[in-house]
Amino acid sequence: MRPYPSRPVAPPHPSRPAARPYPSGLRAARPYPGSRRAVAGLAAPAAALLLLLGAACPAVAADGEPDRDFTIEDPRITESSGLAASRLHPGIYWTHNDSDDGPYVFAVDSRTGKTVATVTMRGVGEPRDVEGISIGPDGDIYVGDIGDNLDGTWSHVWIYRFPEPKTLRDTTVTATQYDVQYADGPRNAESLMVHPKTGRVYIASKNEDGGGLYEGPGKLTTGSMNVFRRVGEVPWVTDGAFSPDGRSLALRSYFSARVYAFENGRLGESRAVAAPFQRQAESVTYTADGSALMFGSEGTRSGVVRVEVEGGGKPDGSGGTGDGQEQGKPAGNGSPGQGGSAGQEDDGKGSVGLGAAIIIGVGALWFALRRKRGQG
Repeated sequence: MRPYPSRPVAPPHPSRPAARPYPSGLRAARPYPGSRRAVAGLAAPAAALLLLLGAACPAVAADGEPDRDFTIEDPRITESSGLAASRLHPGIYWTHNDSDDGPYVFAVDSRTGKTVATVTMRGVGEPRDVEGISIGPDGDIYVGDIGDNLDGTWSHVWIYRFPEPKTLRDTTVTATQYDVQYADGPRNAESLMVHPKTGRVYIASKNEDGGGLYEGPGKLTTGSMNVFRRVGEVPWVTDGAFSPDGRSLALRSYFSARVYAFENGRLGESRAVAAPFQRQAESVTYTADGSALMFGSEGTRSGVVRVEVEGGGKPDGSGGTGDGQEQGKPAGNGSPGQGGSAGQEDDGKGSVGLGAAIIIGVGALWFALRRKRGQG
């Protein structure tokens, strides 16, 4: 990571070069020489393996309806690290790249997976490690430049803020920049959440031994440091989001997710939610109506997976705290890579099991091919 930079206000970023198109395709593999009997003998295990692998690969929802499983098609978005459901445009999700990609935020249409607007932020200096995004009750988009992979190197981090555009088109906006410090010292974080009723900003730190939930001041200010204070303990967290009614807070990690009751600025009881198996599980947000959680991942053409939430995001479906049991179910086509559960336990054993099954299946097919070649 680069040494700590001075923080001059950067001039407007030049226009980005056009993204390179995807390759036109791969050459078809030559058929394996051998008898028809050998090929027929491999048909069943190959079909089974293809079904298993297909279940782990994201795809755009066939029905084309908003807020379903979708794949981010934009080749510029390779490290989608945060998600926020638009308040103005149904079916649109705002995202951004991780690290120092630049001052860009993308609007992605969940019906097609295509980027329909690119927002360039000006007046904020050079982003360093953008990790989270959220929308406040005022309709403003908050972007968290809060990452610190060296776990405590940066003396302060930044939050950027601008109104959600009313028209979806490429545009440049002047964003407000806030300086942020933690009361108990620097730390790494990937989760930025704005409460949908109070507008107060929260950050969840990331640590292998468990992180903390940090509460910002009642109102962020420019020209002075905004101090965030620890108000709760959380597990390893890669992203989080409040339900639209503000009564629940969802936090996810690489292999699991939990929904916490949230009242008077404090965490209550929690329950596990089925999280999908993804290549690098990074982001989560509620749908605008609170009926489901959308789980995102980093990587080229990464998938976003809808998981139904019983009770519209309330911990037990009726406004109570629930019994701690896992709830929520996958939507879309129900495949594990798109909307399937990572497993029935909060520690992600089901996700690991799926990965192991795929590896075993690949190995079995490889040995079968070797055996058939030896016989033929």
